[in-house]
Amino acid sequence: MSEPVYVYVFSFDYIGLIGLAVMGQNLILNAADHGYTVVAFNRTVSKVDHFLANEAKGKSVVGAHSIAELCAKLKKPRRVILLVKAGKAVDDFIDLLLPHMEPGDIIIDGGNSYFPDSNRRCKELAAKGFLFVGSGVSGGEEGARYGPSLMPGGNEAAWPHIKNIFQDIAAKSDGEPCCDWVGDEGAGHFVKMVHNGIEYGDMQLICEAYDILKRGAGFTDKEIGDVFTQWNKGVLDSFLIEITRDILYYNDDDGTPLVEKILDTAGQKGTGKWTAINALDLGMPVTLIGEAVFARTLSAIKPERVRASKILTGPSPAFKGDKKELVDQLEQALYASKIISYAQGFMLIREAGREYGWKLNNPAIALMWRGGCIIRSVFLADITRAYRQQPDLENLLFDEFFHTAIDKAQPSWRQMVANAALWGIPTPAFSTALSFYDGYRSERLPANLLQAQRDYFGAHTFHILPAFSSEKYPKDTDIHVNWTGRGGNVSASTYLA
Repeated sequence: MSEPVYVYVFSFDYIGLIGLAVMGQNLILNAADHGYTVVAFNRTVSKVDHFLANEAKGKSVVGAHSIAELCAKLKKPRRVILLVKAGKAVDDFIDLLLPHMEPGDIIIDGGNSYFPDSNRRCKELAAKGFLFVGSGVSGGEEGARYGPSLMPGGNEAAWPHIKNIFQDIAAKSDGEPCCDWVGDEGAGHFVKMVHNGIEYGDMQLICEAYDILKRGAGFTDKEIGDVFTQWNKGVLDSFLIEITRDILYYNDDDGTPLVEKILDTAGQKGTGKWTAINALDLGMPVTLIGEAVFARTLSAIKPERVRASKILTGPSPAFKGDKKELVDQLEQALYASKIISYAQGFMLIREAGREYGWKLNNPAIALMWRGGCIIRSVFLADITRAYRQQPDLENLLFDEFFHTAIDKAQPSWRQMVANAALWGIPTPAFSTALSFYDGYRSERLPANLLQAQRDYFGAHTFHILPAFSSEKYPKDTDIHVNWTGRGGNVSASTYLA
């Protein structure tokens, strides 16, 4: 006989979910805790029975042993979440679902899909009458179970049908759900990609701070843990600072810090690289995320670094100053660099909205990241406020709160970058953040010389400054000069800034 829960098969609160890995299982249990009944399916159907008999026992979870059975148990418009490996698996499951679904039904991809794939799926499914949602999900296993950050985008007609469940199961920050509609097509997965890129940057900055304290000032891991405990009570209060504290306090069975026994080669799954590549494609100077990706690739060539360490020379740290002053300066340097990282991230989001024609919800994006996700922090409340006050804010640095914070942090920030250089400690993220800031605040950069060089060797043309325009050098015109008298007057291509 069927279990009693099957009586409610046509309740509006039913939702289907495919993929019973840890994230899928935890999201199902989260939804069940909030009063929703979830129809669960997995390609390996024995996993469905095991889940129902163990983790989901006594919960409002219904098993399905085929795609057809899954779809039959859902009321129209059917809502099915895919939590499967990004790429071909998503397309394969969509193909399996469509014969058992009807126009108006909703397919939700909750994996780490690349946003161009979500753009394509949204268009293809819309042409067939189906609604596609690509949703970023952040927070790891614990977030999925107790409240993730959810970043849905796609066909907006789907939002009224999924809004309640998404906002119910999402993390809450000051009573507000860390979930709202992001924008069109692949906007949800794009914002998740940028989130992951910022995560790369935050982690790299924290590692550089650890390196300065460890190698530069001779702190023990316990002392560095104490520093992170202190920082987690101020402007740097965040999930990543918190877990770094815990890691530094964790000792192995022999009483020594486990972190010091871990091989110093960092892995990556590609979302940081995607962010950096997209920044290059859109012409946005998202330098900190780029450096964070390159720092991981540098760490990965460990054998070569070992050989280099025996050949190449450089300074050795010799810190003899006030440790408390150093910690305070480093805190300000880390805070300022984080501001730059988020400013760059929102610059990329803004440009993507222009390029792809998306209507993006900046205040909502900042709110989504305040809780449940890996980059959640107190700091994001200030970003949310900035964009709520001025939704079309051109740059986060133009908000009074943030440019005041940068002004306050500058002396310490510059001192820490200088110290690291003098000590021979690599700080690519700190350094590029400061370089970006100085470049961004510069009315004039040396790109005039660079463009002259391009015109000299390749006839790539240049534009004249308005103050120096004339009949010989017209304003807003592609100009080529025969710099040597030996070249011609034909330019190679249209001028591109």
